[in-house]
Amino acid sequence: MNNHWLYETTLNGKLVTLTPLKREHTNALLNAAADGELWNLWYTSVPGSKTIDAYLDQAFKDQNDGRALLFTVIDNATQKIIGTTRYCNADSLNQRVEIGYTWYAKSFQRTGINTECKYLLLSHAFETLNSIAVEFRTHWHNQASRAAIARLGAKQDGVLRNHQKSTAGIYRDTVVFSIIDQEWRAVKRSLEYKMAR
Repeated sequence: MNNHWLYETTLNGKLVTLTPLKREHTNALLNAAADGELWNLWYTSVPGSKTIDAYLDQAFKDQNDGRALLFTVIDNATQKIIGTTRYCNADSLNQRVEIGYTWYAKSFQRTGINTECKYLLLSHAFETLNSIAVEFRTHWHNQASRAAIARLGAKQDGVLRNHQKSTAGIYRDTVVFSIIDQEWRAVKRSLEYKMAR
């Protein structure tokens, strides 16, 4: 990668392991997305068989350009790939990064896996990369995602109106949240409390 601020790494948790995403994970990702037919969600971008090549091409381009770091999410109990997540829109000069492009097979949603994934990513961002802020962005209509981000302890920064245009020509309002470095200790304590319950 051109940008040495983000570098390939593996993040280990009790429930999941986040490992660097590779091309050979394509079929496993398609199998995970098929659990719930996630590509049919109109307000998010989960790849299906027709779109996964372009999805991965762009992801790897962003990673090569130093703007992203890609992970597959592996369920430790089954050793199955159950989804993906990444750091994106990385700003190495200001040490800011976004956590996004996160999705999990439907049967693994609302299981505690998302909380642990975010804990691992936030810990790495603040404690290893020394980020000053971590952003989250989601579609205005993705109520489940907005609630999940708020539960993490992120604060809503605002709404970017007409932020993006979909292939269907529909404009997206993007809700922006963040956690800043001064908040991390309290957020970390809260997440550890939730994971221990």
